[in-house]
Amino acid sequence: MQQIQYIRHELSGLYTPPEIAVLARIILEEVHGESHHLLTDDKINHLSLSKTEKMNDILSRLKNGEPYQYVLGEAEFYGRRFKVTGDVLIPRPETEELVEWVVSDAGDKRSRYLDIGTGSGCIAVTLAKEIANARVDAWDISEKALEVAAENAHNNKAQVNFSQVNILRPLTVSGRYDVIVSNPPYVTEAEQKDMSRNVLDFEPHVALFVPDNRPLLFYERIADLAKELLHDGGRLYFEINRDMAEAVATLLYNEGLQAVEVRNDLSGNPRMIRALKPGNHG
Repeated sequence: MQQIQYIRHELSGLYTPPEIAVLARIILEEVHGESHHLLTDDKINHLSLSKTEKMNDILSRLKNGEPYQYVLGEAEFYGRRFKVTGDVLIPRPETEELVEWVVSDAGDKRSRYLDIGTGSGCIAVTLAKEIANARVDAWDISEKALEVAAENAHNNKAQVNFSQVNILRPLTVSGRYDVIVSNPPYVTEAEQKDMSRNVLDFEPHVALFVPDNRPLLFYERIADLAKELLHDGGRLYFEINRDMAEAVATLLYNEGLQAVEVRNDLSGNPRMIRALKPGNHG
């Protein structure tokens, strides 16, 4: 097929052949506005001027290193589609594993959840959809991120209460939570040199980086908040920098939290942690 061959040629050397095959399908669906299995050879091989321009724009952005999720404006997370823009991080498979842990621990009773640093809203929306009787609040410092998150909640028919909150400032919060979950910024500035350009150039730095001299800045603050905001026996979950698992675990113990458990992701790296606030809830 002529257009598929064109896409393969343009992306050759930038992506692996399996990645190009997936991207070709996604690009054709985006350009034509139809599922790939509905597209005929005639449609694919004969593009209008507007569709040709759209395809070339997509390919140009991909060749410039822009992640395809931003180019196409959406990403998949936990089997659902989420809008993504340059104001939010692209949801990662490791975060799906964190959410799976939270979901697997959920009981039958009505519980209140808080997602700190919600970004695209992928965690909050998924919890609202996957956990029966969950009441979900979600915070972020970015107004633009919250707009994306609210749209994702609407599109996925999820009930989430979003708020613009800077957790590094003093807070006055009413109510308590059974679970707090967060994927906070945890990449040190020194680690930038080892990161791929498509992350550095396109993903929001405010959601990624912490100062080299305060690598646990957000874990410290959220752990402190958890002591105030969690019910006795409530649970705190973090996604973590794989090089800081021991440091975060020690921090949580020093904050008076208990039953701290680190889990590896599917790649075998320590990427998530859970802790309990002392006491019996309910």
